[in-house]
Amino acid sequence: MTEVYLNYPSYALGDHAVSIEDSVRDDRTITDLQAFLEAGFKQHWIAAPGTHAYDLAVRAVEPIKEHLSEVDTIVYSTCLTLNGNMGLWDDFLETRDVKHLLDYPVSHLQSHFGLQQASAIGLNQQACTSVLGSIRIARGLFLAEPSLREVLCVSADRFPEGALYEQAFNLIADGASAFVLSRKPAGFRILSTAAITNGALARANDEETVGTYFNYTWKVIQSALSNAGLTASALNWVVPQNTNMKAWQILSRILGIPFDRVYAPSLSTVGHIISSDNIVNLVALEQDERLKSGDKILLCMAGYGLNWQAVIIEKV
Repeated sequence: MTEVYLNYPSYALGDHAVSIEDSVRDDRTITDLQAFLEAGFKQHWIAAPGTHAYDLAVRAVEPIKEHLSEVDTIVYSTCLTLNGNMGLWDDFLETRDVKHLLDYPVSHLQSHFGLQQASAIGLNQQACTSVLGSIRIARGLFLAEPSLREVLCVSADRFPEGALYEQAFNLIADGASAFVLSRKPAGFRILSTAAITNGALARANDEETVGTYFNYTWKVIQSALSNAGLTASALNWVVPQNTNMKAWQILSRILGIPFDRVYAPSLSTVGHIISSDNIVNLVALEQDERLKSGDKILLCMAGYGLNWQAVIIEKV
């Protein structure tokens, strides 16, 4: 079995920090203010007009650009499929030429950072689970291609201007994340991955989404634990998405994991940064002096589609 490691996690946020009070006042949300506050949200980040999701991707990769010399593949994921194209719909309507719908941000990123040797993969139908999906796909590439050295994983999304910054009662933030997967034993060793999709729930409303959250999240976590040969008691940390912490108060009891192991310090100040919550919180955990070598960490996400994914990593 080829071992794969996650290194250099990085992220970028939208241009402006906006308080939940201001977003409620300005009709960016539909849930009432008190419910958001009780869920733990205080502010979120919104991209400025004219800022493309690709711009956020560049900002996320910029801090780690010195570590990309051996990147052979880029896996570029988006939650919103519209963020997987940089062309303009109006240009297509004017010319009827579909090349305006084929202007892929991963190509621009490869060129921008001089990664001419890197092939490109786009991932755009796994919703908020896209970052964990990119880990699963990249890990499979390492197992299948012995010559592969490193994979750059990038995820970037922003909501369209005028959109509600809320989904399934959670406060959304624009942002991006990036990290490098390699065979070099540093950072975090990937122990297992797991994924579940229930396509019959692709059009589930917010209440139906919440109603399916607990059983499927439990199921995908159990699958990831089984794939790693672990039980829940072996987990030192749970790094979840930035959604209502009351959900994890319930899940921690179901799983038998002490709630104080659930680590999401960015929930209140960042919001639900679509696909990148795990990386934002992992960066914080990596800087936390309580993190020790050998600690096992669960990354878990749920998203529309409906999709659930989990990854278990170990601090090297």
